[in-house]
Amino acid sequence: MEVVNNAIKRDEQAFIRLMQLHKEDLYRTAFAFLKNEHDAIEAMQEVTFRAFKKIHTIKEPNYMKTWLIRIMMNYCKDQLKKRKRFISNEVLLEAGYSVDSNMELEEAIASLTSDEQQLIFLKYFQNTKIKEIAEIKKIPEGTVKSRLHTALKSLRNFLTEKGDVDHV
Repeated sequence: MEVVNNAIKRDEQAFIRLMQLHKEDLYRTAFAFLKNEHDAIEAMQEVTFRAFKKIHTIKEPNYMKTWLIRIMMNYCKDQLKKRKRFISNEVLLEAGYSVDSNMELEEAIASLTSDEQQLIFLKYFQNTKIKEIAEIKKIPEGTVKSRLHTALKSLRNFLTEKGDVDHV
């Protein structure tokens, strides 16, 4: 906690230690969204810069990791909008479905809202617990569960309508 408080006070060494503590989680988040090592490393650099610029605005030091992951998610979301990249069929496999091609899944994922896409990334690529997702998104755990259920149902319906889903 001392590292966090010192980092908030703009102690550069404390900030570096703080980023070292969370670099794996941040990298996994970036890689899950961007699907590319180069882009994930670039995201790490950009998020480090953004976090350092705004770290003095932290009101609750206990949520430092949540704050950093939120910055990463927002950055990645912006990058995905620019590049129109989508995730692979791992999400549907987790949900018990398979599709014939990534193109079909990309189309299905694109049909989801941005919020639903974020929940899918966190749950199925980050293996983030429902409780942690609730903290990151600042919503109740029950809401996370119901939104995930709705997102998976939307994927299933979209693919079923197109005739692209096979039960595994």
